[in-house]
Amino acid sequence: MAEHRIAPDALHRWVVDLWLAAGSSEREARLTADHLVAANLSGHDSHGVGMVPRYVNSFLNDELQLNREIAVVTDGGGIVTVDGRRGMGQSVTHQAMALAIERARQHGTCVLGLKNSHHLGRVGHWAEQAVAAGLVSVHFTNAVSNGAMVAPHGGAQARFLTNPFTVGIPRASGEPLVLDFATSAIAHGKVRVAYNKRVPVPDGCLIDAQGRPTNDPAVMFEPQEGEEGRLGALRTFAAHKGYALAMVCEVLGGALTGGETAVPANFPPRHAIWNNMLAIVFDPARMGTGAHFEREVRDFVEWVESAPLADGSEAILMPGDPERIARRERAAAVPIDAGTMAQLDESARLVEAAKGRSPGPLSALDLEAGGA
Repeated sequence: MAEHRIAPDALHRWVVDLWLAAGSSEREARLTADHLVAANLSGHDSHGVGMVPRYVNSFLNDELQLNREIAVVTDGGGIVTVDGRRGMGQSVTHQAMALAIERARQHGTCVLGLKNSHHLGRVGHWAEQAVAAGLVSVHFTNAVSNGAMVAPHGGAQARFLTNPFTVGIPRASGEPLVLDFATSAIAHGKVRVAYNKRVPVPDGCLIDAQGRPTNDPAVMFEPQEGEEGRLGALRTFAAHKGYALAMVCEVLGGALTGGETAVPANFPPRHAIWNNMLAIVFDPARMGTGAHFEREVRDFVEWVESAPLADGSEAILMPGDPERIARRERAAAVPIDAGTMAQLDESARLVEAAKGRSPGPLSALDLEAGGA
């Protein structure tokens, strides 16, 4: 399937203009564009601008609420819970993390509960926000959508969503370590990208509506004949280990924060994805191990990277390296598949029909077609 190439600055401006047309403030539109385009640049198209159609549909269905400010629910100084009030995830999570960073600087640590955010995107982005402030962060995130997506280990039907686990670790003398992965074998958004491209997913990622292994991403989007509208499901990574971690993310990210868990009574009407997140943010300098920490991490990283390469391997990467490599490779252009591009153009049309203006079709900015 044909692929479009869009200059990052032009893509960012298009996303900003789309949300300004929808009614977002300049700040909210910019934060949303910053996050989504950064996800594409980092190689995570699953969490990039391809999410815009879902956000637009959620907004037009009065699920996603624009221009929300977080509300503090409980405040214990170093422990604080905030309500995202169904607001744009890229905005309310930025606000919540800014508060957690402020409290961690004041108290040494902050345990943050964020509930009722609309889809907050790539959680690694929020770990990077903490890392940029010189802080360590650990994130447990759950999600609630209009259906489950991931089957428990040993199960043949979906019961929860992709529940990412994330850690950010700053380093004074080297690149930060940023671990960020879904507890499913692959992110649901990566299945969406494969579906739009009409390509299979890797082995071990999916089961169909009857619980049988499959490589066909369509089982997540097209009900199978005779299955009463049921879809397939993602599998957890590493079998029981990913499943157990997904359960922890659900309980800590969803229930403990005062948010919702992925049971049918909590499913939103149609398009929304609600996220809840527990983040532990702390100042590593307060541990009193600064020079020791830097030396030990440096020596350990160098020792790990010194291992001989296995057959077929080009390098030993640290957590965060794949994103850094992608940012270099995509600095001039972001690739967008034709299926996703059609959905983005349709989103612009829907916003214009509802609000009277839009930035126009993104496809007009295709570098290969002579666009901006």
